[in-house]
Amino acid sequence: MKTDIEPERIKGLPTKSAVLLSGVIQNQGFVIRKIELRQYIERKDVKLGDYSLFTVVVDTDKGAVEMKYDEGFRGADALDLTVKMLMRHVGLSALINRALIALLE
Repeated sequence: MKTDIEPERIKGLPTKSAVLLSGVIQNQGFVIRKIELRQYIERKDVKLGDYSLFTVVVDTDKGAVEMKYDEGFRGADALDLTVKMLMRHVGLSALINRALIALLE
């Protein structure tokens, strides 16, 4: 799997994850099977809360890629808020395009 993330940051299982797309869609000659948002809580701060790294995994017929999406102190419901934002706006389309570009490199 291709990635733009330092390996030590995504070793082990994510703290939480959410499937954004499951099924088959075609885009620019790729068959996209699954898109998953992953949250890795890297540390906790007494005042600021959890520091999260969010990644997106896009699985296609020509390979998979895990890309950094966001990171920072985002609060306890950060995964749910991020999923809602991605699904309501053009975020999912932008993620797909970014992933396909990464797979072509």
